[in-house]
Amino acid sequence: MTHQTIIFENIQTAVENGVMTITINREGKLNALTIDTLQEIKHAIQEAEKREDVSGIILTGAGPKAFAAGADISEFAHFGEDQATRMSADGHEVMNTIENSEKPVIAAVNGFALGGGCELAMACHMRVASENAKFGQPEVNLGVPPGYGGTQRLIQLVGKGKAIELLLTGDAIDAQTAFNLGLVNYVVNQENLLDKCREILAKTATKSPVAVAKVIRCVNDFFRPNVNGMQREIYEFGEAFVTEDFKEGTDAFLNKRKPNFPGK
Repeated sequence: MTHQTIIFENIQTAVENGVMTITINREGKLNALTIDTLQEIKHAIQEAEKREDVSGIILTGAGPKAFAAGADISEFAHFGEDQATRMSADGHEVMNTIENSEKPVIAAVNGFALGGGCELAMACHMRVASENAKFGQPEVNLGVPPGYGGTQRLIQLVGKGKAIELLLTGDAIDAQTAFNLGLVNYVVNQENLLDKCREILAKTATKSPVAVAKVIRCVNDFFRPNVNGMQREIYEFGEAFVTEDFKEGTDAFLNKRKPNFPGK
């Protein structure tokens, strides 16, 4: 299958060995997230979802200093209420697109992940941090709460008590503290950051794409209001039994061989 190359202004994408790497390419601005940058990330995720040659996604920032040092404040400092509300809603849509991707998305956090950058990392399914990473939600210093899901996802990852402390103080935490709190999955040397992400995605790529997508849906439903995650699991489990992946997986197990999942 051929794929038309999409030219982006603020990000770069590359596909290798089944992994699409999306790099925020605004190193001079510490990869600050403009409205256009977020839309480009959303489109890249949607493109990865469609591609049969992509089984996992890495999201990172250019250079050694920042994953994304927050939203570009100069872009919205003059906004009124309606513009700000629209900006937040659009940002939520981007984060939800990442969270709901049926292919695993890992944030490779190299340096600052503050404000919108922290929210972007939290929208990913997993986070791997370099030793110089810093996480924080400093929006209270600007007189606003987080606007891209930070008040909700931080609670999910670190619990209410610590989340509200970080949200109210605006304090940044280092990579090891983030790991201890459960905010990140691994802390590695900066030179090993992308390799660790690729290692995880190489492992998930050997699993059933159907089952991977179903697991992501079930886990996400745990946090959705008015949705019964247990019922979702029952449905997804039963539906899996009529897939080719289930037939292949069970046949491989019974015959003591490695499965070759067709992904359907």
